[in-house]
Amino acid sequence: MACRPPRSNKLYHMEPPQSHCARPGHGLIAGIMDNEREQGSKFLPKFDAAGLLAAIVTDAGDGAVLMLGYMNQSAYDATRATGLVHFYSRSRDRLWQKGESSGNVLRVEDIHIDCDQDALLIIASPAGPTCHTGERSCFYRRVAEDGSLQRI
Repeated sequence: MACRPPRSNKLYHMEPPQSHCARPGHGLIAGIMDNEREQGSKFLPKFDAAGLLAAIVTDAGDGAVLMLGYMNQSAYDATRATGLVHFYSRSRDRLWQKGESSGNVLRVEDIHIDCDQDALLIIASPAGPTCHTGERSCFYRRVAEDGSLQRI
């Protein structure tokens, strides 16, 4: 919600007295942080309430979207340290390296971040199929107009 001045309503003549920008994430400090995050040169990731960032992985060879995963700070740090993509598994509640059991690792070529630093784009070279089903990409089906799934 954007920072806005008080407005009148039928129950109260004005909203309860408070600084209209006193809510967390609003006001001058938040504005400076958002500006630095969106326009600056510092890596200031905006993790969600669970401490996660969405991470989209694409193939360095042809740009195909391979998968979507989530990273916490530890997964990001392990990815940077090893050059292999790591994620945080929400279902297993642990850090995991992509391909740790299959050998189908993802070697990092580059990492981009979106404008408000709450999502990563990881450009990687896959060592084999990315999807646990054996498909090259986790996005191997489309949703048809009738709602059915079709392989692509």
